[in-house]
Amino acid sequence: MLANLLNNAAKYTDRKGRISLTAEQEGAEVVFRVRDSGIGIPASAVSTIFDLFTQVAHTLDRSQGGLGIGLTLVKRLVEMQGGSVSAFSAGKDLGSEFTVRMPALPVDQRVSAGRRAAERFGPSNPGEFAILIVDDNRDATDSMAMLLGMEGYNVRVAYDGPRALDAVRVARPDVILLDIGLPGMDGFQVALRVCAEPDNRAIVIVAASGYGQEEHRARSAQAGCDHHLVKPIEPAVVSELLASLHSTRHGAASDNIVRLRRSAD
Repeated sequence: MLANLLNNAAKYTDRKGRISLTAEQEGAEVVFRVRDSGIGIPASAVSTIFDLFTQVAHTLDRSQGGLGIGLTLVKRLVEMQGGSVSAFSAGKDLGSEFTVRMPALPVDQRVSAGRRAAERFGPSNPGEFAILIVDDNRDATDSMAMLLGMEGYNVRVAYDGPRALDAVRVARPDVILLDIGLPGMDGFQVALRVCAEPDNRAIVIVAASGYGQEEHRARSAQAGCDHHLVKPIEPAVVSELLASLHSTRHGAASDNIVRLRRSAD
């Protein structure tokens, strides 16, 4: 969460500007504030700044290709932890401030949480499950990789088809999250190349496409994809699918995998 907010601040603040990060406990909450002296946020945009793909119009030339996914990711992560995030700006060229409020655990609960984390990242943790994310949208790819990495998965990324094939040969992933709309070598071609290698038969390929009609799902299946998800994809859907695949790989199949396969294939 903080990495995304700091990256956002750096993106819209000149090299000689100032960025600060503070953290303090206020009652039952821990409050993080990221302030910058950058270009600021117009009053009309403050209420929508966390919406998916939202960018302030006059900052597009300084967005470095970003699609506004980072702030949406921050909001979702904060809310998943029972917290809240807000934005404030006095106006154009007057900087901005993002405030994250998270519930603070009592000391005894912090100890228990630490033990649970240690158990989670033990021998049976998802880190043994390798994920390859293939998408030319770097913002979306990097954000999803960060989310899955926080869940303990071993994640690699590739931004085009040839690099994806190289990554498959080197990393031997358990699951490939594959964007169909790749430039040049599209996702269907990548899937066909992956499936053509006998050593890759155990790899589960999850197609990600902006189209969800039956014909597109059928084409994904013909290319060798095991699942077909329609964009925009909620991170929770990916997490649930991967958790089910991970459980199945370890011999603990659940009702979720049946439901997801029927809805996605």
